[in-house]
Amino acid sequence: MSTEDTQARQDTAPAPAVGADSPFRKEHAARDEAPQFVLPLVVRIEKSAPPARTDALETAARAVLVLLTDERSHGEGEWADAVRDWQDARIRKVVRRARGAEWRKAETLPGVTVHGAGPSGAECEVRVFPPVPLDGWPKELAKLQVSGTDLDDPEPVAPAAPGVPVLWLNPDLDMSAGKAMAQAGHAAQLAWWELTAAERGAWRDSGFRLAVRTAPRERWAQLSGSGLPVVRDAGFTEIAPGSCTVVSDHPALRARL
Repeated sequence: MSTEDTQARQDTAPAPAVGADSPFRKEHAARDEAPQFVLPLVVRIEKSAPPARTDALETAARAVLVLLTDERSHGEGEWADAVRDWQDARIRKVVRRARGAEWRKAETLPGVTVHGAGPSGAECEVRVFPPVPLDGWPKELAKLQVSGTDLDDPEPVAPAAPGVPVLWLNPDLDMSAGKAMAQAGHAAQLAWWELTAAERGAWRDSGFRLAVRTAPRERWAQLSGSGLPVVRDAGFTEIAPGSCTVVSDHPALRARL
Protein backbone atom coordinates (compact mmCIF):
# COMPACT_ATOMS: atom_id res chain seq x y z
CA MET A 1 0.00 0.00 0.00
CA SER A 2 1.33 3.45 -0.89
CA THR A 3 2.12 6.17 1.65
CA GLU A 4 -0.77 8.21 0.25
CA ASP A 5 -3.19 5.30 0.77
CA THR A 6 -1.95 4.82 4.33
CA GLN A 7 -2.38 8.51 5.17
CA ALA A 8 -5.85 8.59 3.63
CA ARG A 9 -6.90 5.60 5.76
CA GLN A 10 -5.55 7.30 8.90
CA ASP A 11 -7.23 10.62 8.12
CA THR A 12 -10.64 9.03 7.55
CA ALA A 13 -10.52 6.54 10.43
CA PRO A 14 -13.74 6.78 12.48
CA ALA A 15 -13.47 8.40 15.88
CA PRO A 16 -14.81 6.75 19.02
CA ALA A 17 -18.01 8.22 20.43
CA VAL A 18 -17.42 11.31 22.53
CA GLY A 19 -20.98 12.09 23.62
CA ALA A 20 -22.85 10.26 26.36
CA ASP A 21 -20.33 7.42 26.10
CA SER A 22 -17.28 9.68 26.16
CA PRO A 23 -14.07 7.98 27.32
CA PHE A 24 -13.40 10.92 29.63
CA ARG A 25 -16.70 11.08 31.55
CA LYS A 26 -16.65 10.11 35.21
CA GLU A 27 -20.02 8.32 35.06
CA HIS A 28 -20.14 4.59 34.48
CA ALA A 29 -20.54 3.88 30.76
CA ALA A 30 -20.62 0.95 28.37
CA ARG A 31 -16.92 1.34 27.66
CA ASP A 32 -16.22 0.55 31.34
CA GLU A 33 -17.16 -3.06 30.63
CA ALA A 34 -14.39 -3.41 28.04
CA PRO A 35 -10.84 -4.49 28.96
CA GLN A 36 -8.96 -1.39 30.10
CA PHE A 37 -5.75 -0.17 28.51
CA VAL A 38 -3.38 2.73 29.15
CA LEU A 39 -1.16 4.74 26.82
CA PRO A 40 2.34 5.00 28.35
CA LEU A 41 4.43 8.11 27.82
CA VAL A 42 7.91 8.60 29.24
CA VAL A 43 9.54 12.02 29.49
CA ARG A 44 13.31 12.24 29.67
CA ILE A 45 14.38 14.34 32.66
CA GLU A 46 18.13 14.52 33.14
CA LYS A 47 19.26 16.24 36.34
CA SER A 48 21.64 18.51 34.46
CA ALA A 49 19.21 19.62 31.74
CA PRO A 50 15.51 19.13 32.52
CA PRO A 51 13.08 20.29 29.86
CA ALA A 52 10.90 23.35 30.33
CA ARG A 53 7.40 22.57 31.59
CA THR A 54 5.52 24.06 28.64
CA ASP A 55 7.77 22.31 26.14
CA ALA A 56 7.15 19.00 27.89
CA LEU A 57 3.37 19.52 27.75
CA GLU A 58 3.45 20.44 24.06
CA THR A 59 5.75 17.54 23.17
CA ALA A 60 3.52 15.06 25.02
CA ALA A 61 0.45 16.33 23.15
CA ARG A 62 2.22 15.97 19.82
CA ALA A 63 3.44 12.50 20.81
CA VAL A 64 -0.16 11.33 21.23
CA LEU A 65 -1.01 12.60 17.75
CA VAL A 66 2.09 10.95 16.29
CA LEU A 67 1.05 7.61 17.82
CA LEU A 68 -2.52 7.95 16.54
CA THR A 69 -1.32 8.57 12.99
CA ASP A 70 1.53 6.06 12.90
CA GLU A 71 0.90 3.44 10.20
CA ARG A 72 1.50 0.74 12.81
CA SER A 73 -1.64 1.95 14.64
CA HIS A 74 -3.96 1.29 11.68
CA GLY A 75 -5.30 -1.55 9.56
CA GLU A 76 -3.07 -4.58 9.93
CA GLY A 77 -0.35 -2.65 11.73
CA GLU A 78 1.37 -4.27 14.69
CA TRP A 79 -0.14 -1.75 17.14
CA ALA A 80 -3.60 -1.55 15.57
CA ASP A 81 -5.39 -4.01 17.85
CA ALA A 82 -3.99 -2.38 20.99
CA VAL A 83 -4.93 1.10 19.80
CA ARG A 84 -8.48 0.00 18.93
CA ASP A 85 -8.92 -1.75 22.29
CA TRP A 86 -7.59 1.32 24.11
CA GLN A 87 -9.98 3.67 22.31
CA ASP A 88 -12.91 1.33 22.94
CA ALA A 89 -12.38 1.64 26.69
CA ARG A 90 -11.60 4.56 28.98
CA ILE A 91 -8.89 6.75 27.52
CA ARG A 92 -6.08 6.57 30.04
CA LYS A 93 -2.61 8.06 29.66
CA VAL A 94 0.14 7.79 32.25
CA VAL A 95 3.36 9.80 32.13
CA ARG A 96 6.49 8.43 33.81
CA ARG A 97 9.96 9.90 33.91
CA ALA A 98 13.38 8.44 33.13
CA ARG A 99 16.99 9.47 32.81
CA GLY A 100 20.31 7.89 31.96
CA ALA A 101 20.23 4.10 31.72
CA GLU A 102 16.48 4.04 32.42
CA TRP A 103 15.86 6.20 29.36
CA ARG A 104 18.14 4.08 27.20
CA LYS A 105 16.26 0.94 28.22
CA ALA A 106 12.91 2.61 27.47
CA GLU A 107 14.16 3.47 23.99
CA THR A 108 14.68 -0.21 23.20
CA LEU A 109 10.93 -0.88 23.48
CA PRO A 110 8.61 -0.37 20.49
CA GLY A 111 7.45 3.23 20.38
CA VAL A 112 8.17 6.67 18.95
CA THR A 113 10.34 9.40 20.46
CA VAL A 114 9.08 12.93 19.80
CA HIS A 115 11.41 15.89 20.21
CA GLY A 116 10.79 19.47 21.20
CA ALA A 117 13.01 22.43 22.04
CA GLY A 118 11.75 25.03 24.44
CA PRO A 119 12.96 28.55 25.27
CA SER A 120 15.45 27.19 27.81
CA GLY A 121 17.38 25.57 24.97
CA ALA A 122 17.18 22.15 26.65
CA GLU A 123 15.77 19.60 24.25
CA CYS A 124 12.63 17.82 25.38
CA GLU A 125 12.17 14.14 24.55
CA VAL A 126 8.96 12.21 25.11
CA ARG A 127 8.63 8.60 24.05
CA VAL A 128 5.12 7.26 23.46
CA PHE A 129 4.43 3.53 23.42
CA PRO A 130 1.51 1.50 22.06
CA PRO A 131 -1.24 0.96 24.65
CA VAL A 132 -0.80 -1.81 27.21
CA PRO A 133 -3.29 -3.52 29.56
CA LEU A 134 -3.85 -1.55 32.74
CA ASP A 135 -2.05 -4.22 34.75
CA GLY A 136 0.35 -5.34 32.00
CA TRP A 137 3.09 -2.71 31.83
CA PRO A 138 6.47 -3.88 30.46
CA LYS A 139 8.90 -4.25 33.36
CA GLU A 140 11.21 -1.60 31.86
CA LEU A 141 8.39 0.96 32.17
CA ALA A 142 6.61 -0.35 35.26
CA LYS A 143 9.58 0.47 37.49
CA LEU A 144 9.80 4.09 36.35
CA GLN A 145 8.47 6.70 38.75
CA VAL A 146 5.19 8.41 37.99
CA SER A 147 4.76 10.68 41.02
CA GLY A 148 6.69 13.86 41.46
CA THR A 149 7.11 14.55 37.75
CA ASP A 150 7.24 18.34 37.93
CA LEU A 151 9.00 20.94 35.86
CA ASP A 152 9.25 24.71 35.62
CA ASP A 153 9.40 27.27 32.84
CA PRO A 154 12.68 29.18 33.28
CA GLU A 155 11.34 32.18 31.37
CA PRO A 156 7.87 33.68 30.89
CA VAL A 157 6.01 31.78 28.19
CA ALA A 158 5.27 33.83 25.07
CA PRO A 159 1.73 34.06 23.69
CA ALA A 160 0.81 31.40 21.17
CA ALA A 161 1.44 32.30 17.54
CA PRO A 162 -1.66 33.30 15.54
CA GLY A 163 -3.41 30.41 13.83
CA VAL A 164 -1.80 27.71 15.96
CA PRO A 165 -4.09 25.29 17.82
CA VAL A 166 -4.03 26.10 21.53
CA LEU A 167 -4.72 23.69 24.37
CA TRP A 168 -5.93 25.92 27.21
CA LEU A 169 -5.25 24.69 30.74
CA ASN A 170 -7.69 25.42 33.55
CA PRO A 171 -6.05 28.24 35.56
CA ASP A 172 -7.69 27.11 38.80
CA LEU A 173 -6.27 23.57 38.86
CA ASP A 174 -2.90 22.73 40.36
CA MET A 175 -1.53 19.79 38.37
CA SER A 176 1.93 18.27 38.35
CA ALA A 177 3.76 18.38 35.04
CA GLY A 178 3.10 14.66 34.53
CA LYS A 179 -0.63 15.08 35.10
CA ALA A 180 -0.79 18.14 32.87
CA MET A 181 1.10 16.29 30.11
CA ALA A 182 -1.51 13.53 30.15
CA GLN A 183 -4.32 16.09 30.07
CA ALA A 184 -2.74 17.93 27.15
CA GLY A 185 -2.55 14.59 25.35
CA HIS A 186 -6.26 14.03 26.00
CA ALA A 187 -7.06 17.47 24.59
CA ALA A 188 -5.03 16.89 21.43
CA GLN A 189 -6.81 13.57 20.93
CA LEU A 190 -10.26 15.13 21.35
CA ALA A 191 -9.41 17.81 18.79
CA TRP A 192 -8.15 15.15 16.36
CA TRP A 193 -11.37 13.17 16.64
CA GLU A 194 -13.44 16.25 15.79
CA LEU A 195 -11.52 17.24 12.65
CA THR A 196 -12.40 16.33 9.07
CA ALA A 197 -10.02 14.30 6.94
CA ALA A 198 -8.74 17.44 5.21
CA GLU A 199 -8.25 19.24 8.53
CA ARG A 200 -6.41 16.24 9.96
CA GLY A 201 -4.15 16.12 6.92
CA ALA A 202 -3.29 19.81 7.22
CA TRP A 203 -2.45 19.45 10.91
CA ARG A 204 -0.32 16.41 10.28
CA ASP A 205 1.51 18.15 7.45
CA SER A 206 2.36 21.03 9.80
CA GLY A 207 4.12 18.60 12.13
CA PHE A 208 1.20 18.90 14.55
CA ARG A 209 2.01 22.46 15.49
CA LEU A 210 0.28 23.39 18.73
CA ALA A 211 0.68 25.44 21.88
CA VAL A 212 -0.23 24.70 25.49
CA ARG A 213 -1.03 27.75 27.58
CA THR A 214 -2.77 28.46 30.88
CA ALA A 215 -6.01 30.27 30.15
CA PRO A 216 -6.51 33.74 31.62
CA ARG A 217 -8.94 33.36 34.51
CA GLU A 218 -11.30 35.90 33.00
CA ARG A 219 -11.56 33.80 29.81
CA TRP A 220 -11.91 30.31 31.29
CA ALA A 221 -15.69 30.34 31.70
CA GLN A 222 -16.13 31.49 28.10
CA LEU A 223 -13.65 28.95 26.74
CA SER A 224 -15.02 25.99 28.66
CA GLY A 225 -18.59 26.85 27.69
CA SER A 226 -17.91 27.73 24.07
CA GLY A 227 -18.66 24.37 22.51
CA LEU A 228 -15.00 23.56 21.87
CA PRO A 229 -13.87 20.09 23.06
CA VAL A 230 -13.29 19.98 26.82
CA VAL A 231 -11.40 17.32 28.77
CA ARG A 232 -13.30 16.30 31.90
CA ASP A 233 -11.00 14.25 34.08
CA ALA A 234 -12.16 10.95 35.52
CA GLY A 235 -10.47 11.84 38.81
CA PHE A 236 -8.15 8.86 39.18
CA THR A 237 -5.27 11.10 40.37
CA GLU A 238 -4.64 14.59 41.76
CA ILE A 239 -7.94 16.32 40.94
CA ALA A 240 -11.64 15.80 41.58
CA PRO A 241 -13.71 13.66 39.19
CA GLY A 242 -15.41 15.70 36.50
CA SER A 243 -12.95 18.58 36.65
CA CYS A 244 -12.62 20.46 33.37
CA THR A 245 -8.88 20.45 32.73
CA VAL A 246 -8.21 21.54 29.14
CA VAL A 247 -10.06 23.16 26.25
CA SER A 248 -9.00 22.22 22.70
CA ASP A 249 -9.02 25.46 20.72
CA HIS A 250 -8.21 24.37 17.17
CA PRO A 251 -8.90 27.08 14.54
CA ALA A 252 -10.90 24.65 12.38
CA LEU A 253 -13.16 23.79 15.33
CA ARG A 254 -13.52 27.42 16.40
CA ALA A 255 -14.64 28.33 12.89
CA ARG A 256 -17.67 26.06 13.32
CA LEU A 257 -18.95 27.73 16.48
